[in-house]
Formats: sequence, C-alpha cells, structure tokens
Amino acid sequence: MRGSALIVGAGIAGTAAARGLLRAGWSVQVLERGANLPGSGTALAMWPEALRALESLGAGDAVLAGSMEERGARILKPDGSKIATMGRNRTARFVPRTVLLDALSGDLPDGLIQWNTPVNGPASLPHADVVVAADGISSRLRTACNAAPPRTLRTVAFRGVVAGPAGGVTETWGRGRLFGITPLDAISTNWFACLRSADLPPLGSPEAFGAQGTDLLRSLYRGWHPDVARVLGKLDGSPIDYRELFDVPPLRSYVSGNVALLGDAAHAMAPNLGRGACEALLDAVALVDALSSAPGVAAGLQRYDSSRRRRGNAMVRAARLLNRLGTAEHFTGLRNLAMSAGSRFA
Repeated sequence: MRGSALIVGAGIAGTAAARGLLRAGWSVQVLERGANLPGSGTALAMWPEALRALESLGAGDAVLAGSMEERGARILKPDGSKIATMGRNRTARFVPRTVLLDALSGDLPDGLIQWNTPVNGPASLPHADVVVAADGISSRLRTACNAAPPRTLRTVAFRGVVAGPAGGVTETWGRGRLFGITPLDAISTNWFACLRSADLPPLGSPEAFGAQGTDLLRSLYRGWHPDVARVLGKLDGSPIDYRELFDVPPLRSYVSGNVALLGDAAHAMAPNLGRGACEALLDAVALVDALSSAPGVAAGLQRYDSSRRRRGNAMVRAARLLNRLGTAEHFTGLRNLAMSAGSRFA
C-alpha cells in the first residue's frame, strides 16, 4: 500500500524512515524541533544487519566510504590485562554520527524536513495516514500514547573525541566505572566513560563543564593503563559531553492507533551494547516493509509491532544489564571471570 506519513524527528530513525517510505512511493513530511542536523558527534557502531538495512535504503555506499572496520572488542582491567574478547568473529564499522545522518538525509527533497517545528502531542499534528514517532527518549508522542516514561540507570556517561588513531576497540572495566575507546576515523579517537551517579560530585551544566571535567576524569581514572592515560592526556581544550543515562522500560506495544514508535522513542537503551543506532535503522526498514506489504495501515502497523517489539525490548534489558555489570561496585572479580568464560561463545 501507499499513503501519507508524518514523521516527528529528523534523527537516525526519522531520516531512515523518511528515506525508505519515499522510495516505497509514500508522501512524506518530517517535523524537527531543531534548526538543523548536528554538525558534530561521536562514533556509532554499525553491525552487519544495520549495514544491510542501509544498503536497502540506498545509503550503504556512503556509510562504507565514511567508516572504519573493526573486528572484535577487548574488555580489559584497569592495569591493561585482558578480561575477555567479544565478537571476535564479527565485524562492525564505526561511523561518525554526522556521516550517517548525511548519508540518510543528504538527498532528501528540499523542504521535506520542516526545521524549528516542535511537536507537543498528536492533537497538534496535521492529518496523515501514518504518524511515525521518532522524537527520541523524551518522546511527547510516546507519552501521549500512555506508554512508560524513561527510567534512570543511575549512571552518567562522558564522551568526546581526541586526535590520534584509536588502535582498536576496548572497554576497561574497573570498580564502579568503565572507560571505552573506539575509532572515530583513521586519525581520531572516540572515547567514553561511564560511572555511577552516586560516585560523582555535582556537575553543573554541560556547557560549563570544561576544565572541571578534564580534572575530574583524570582523577577518577588515575593509574589506569597507558591507552586510557593517552586519551586523558589529550583532553585539554577538547569538548566533553556528559549526560545522565536513562532508558525506556520494555513497552507492551510500539503502536497506538496510527502512531508507530521508532528508535529511542520505542526502545531507548543504555549505550553499553552499542546497538541504539542499529536498532533504529532496523525499525525503519521493518516499518517500510510492513506498510508496503500490508493491505492497510492497521495491518501494516501490527506487522511492524510484531516484527520489532520483542527484539527491541530484549535489547533494552540486555543493555541495562551490561550497564550494571560494567559499573559494578562489588564482586568485580566474579564479574570478570563470568565475562571471560562467556566470551568463549561470543
């Protein structure tokens, strides 16, 4: 079937859905509260199924050209010794968020995205056969559908980019905190740190973080192995983003009436799995396929819900568990042994 779609949000899920529905012959309009797409951002992992989704959307070549391939990730102790190697038989490509969004939105028709257009709920929307809620973890449309609000993970994430190649993908797990390193591109390193909120002083606003953040991170990770120390040594003058982490509890449905929830609006998850962007792309492709093959909107949305909700909810649970493991305060020796044993099957 074909029809009209109104998409709320021009992030990864929203632009992917817009691109797919246009290619399927739908009339599409996107409403975005921001003034433009972000001009910076850290690296996102694209697993093979996400790359296949991008290929089906006609954006695969652009992402391949602007990304780096890595195989496996090492989980380390603060002294640099190995806990486990995960995904040694799987490859992922690390792509800057800006490259991914440009690949998805770069050739959309002029005027398709209406910038500076906040949406407070479905009552304010113009008519469309399908409304795609891709408005993120704080989705107003999810709230209007009586779905659950975000819940705290009781952890805070810091992230940024420094000059120099990453030299692979690592996460270092200590007591109550972790530090991750991935490539952004061939000459830049993407880094992130995750700590329990209870272990941090009041942080103030992200805009005012600056030198305070550099000093804080260096003190929290003092004595960790040379790769972490190398990144920390390059933080002076480098922007540091931080945010409290939340997820969306598993939902009973990703559909309400003619509204479909996609991406973080449906299944915002802890970043520890590195799956959020991938799942958003898979949502978009599944929605396009379901609507294209169904006899009507209601049937198509139910097909979408059936194809994506179980997996999305499972990812939320798994990411929450991994967040707790990586920032565990107690029994870290047992945690490390369990991860080492489990990695033999990963």
